[in-house]
Amino acid sequence: MVKRVVLFILDSVGIGALPDAVKFNSVGANTLGNIVKSYPKIQMDHFLKLGLGNIEEVNYFPPYNHPKGAYGRSMEYSNGKDTTTGHWEIAGLHMDEPFRTFPAGFPKEIIREFENQIGKKVLANKPASGTVIIEELGKEHMESGSPIVYTSADSVFQIAAHEEIIPLDELYSMCEIAREILTGEFSVARVIARPFIGEPGSFERTSNRKDYSLEPPEKTVLDYALEAGNDVIGIGKIHDIFNGKGISKEIPSKSNLEGIKKTISALESDSKGIIFTNLVDFDAKYGHRRDVEGYKSALEEVNHHLPDLLKALKQDDLLIITADHGNDPSYEGTDHTREYIPLLIYGSMIIPGVNIGTRNSFADIGATISEMLNIDRTPYGKSFASLILK
Repeated sequence: MVKRVVLFILDSVGIGALPDAVKFNSVGANTLGNIVKSYPKIQMDHFLKLGLGNIEEVNYFPPYNHPKGAYGRSMEYSNGKDTTTGHWEIAGLHMDEPFRTFPAGFPKEIIREFENQIGKKVLANKPASGTVIIEELGKEHMESGSPIVYTSADSVFQIAAHEEIIPLDELYSMCEIAREILTGEFSVARVIARPFIGEPGSFERTSNRKDYSLEPPEKTVLDYALEAGNDVIGIGKIHDIFNGKGISKEIPSKSNLEGIKKTISALESDSKGIIFTNLVDFDAKYGHRRDVEGYKSALEEVNHHLPDLLKALKQDDLLIITADHGNDPSYEGTDHTREYIPLLIYGSMIIPGVNIGTRNSFADIGATISEMLNIDRTPYGKSFASLILK
């Protein structure tokens, strides 16, 4: 019997555009495939041993003769390509309506209400790259004390502030105010604190980012796991994505490497249930910034440490490696891309080499976890547990 599932999210590591990619401006996107085109000698040997190159249409890697894991890929059912939608679907929900975006900036009444409550005027109020907007307006922000408000192609309200001008506690308080305002007609998926440091010309965002998400509209596999007396440990930004709902323990991490180490540390504990990890660097540091070389190096770093993670698994642990959407660093713009996500499953109870094919919904992951942990499940998704368990 499976005692614990490690759900390990390689944030934005998509493996090819979905059939409906045209609706999401993602035709031809392939996060992993296009990185391999640029760097054909990328070191991904430990992922390949699990079966990454055996997944359907992942023909940019050679298949492994005897994969150690089960493998497949999944389509996204929900109407979106963002972090929140992807994670919520993995946890067992379907989102028919996409979160609202604000390509022309936020309405005047929203900004006016926000300014009134924080007692300051804001700068920008437009879509922008986070690194570009702080270079553009960072000096004015430092002189005026006005926070920089911006959005993106995602459903986000982001507040950038220099840590020496607006202390973290004040920035987080501003985010809480924005979160209260941005509901109903003007709901956004996430309000994000984006602190930075440095001087004009050399600003640098810090790891003190904090996300304020909406609460999932229905129970997820995380809630059902908790109700059954299990632990649900969220590592990285998992707690923020679910607004703490269904999480029994929050473990922050400031990098991919730290996320791996904290997952290994969590495996050493005597917990049961779910360890849910997100490695956000792929998306935040390299995907949105269209940094192909940086993304490639980040993949190689995780590949290098993957054996340590596999060795930390106990006899009754099961590992699921997947993603939440794509973010092709070679693609136009700075937005996420609508892609298939990989599925690699490993553990002593797994039948190695099983191809679970193409799943119709990320929610199949949540359904599978529910079956393996023998807990209640959401109405969405189809379990593949019977295909992979010995």
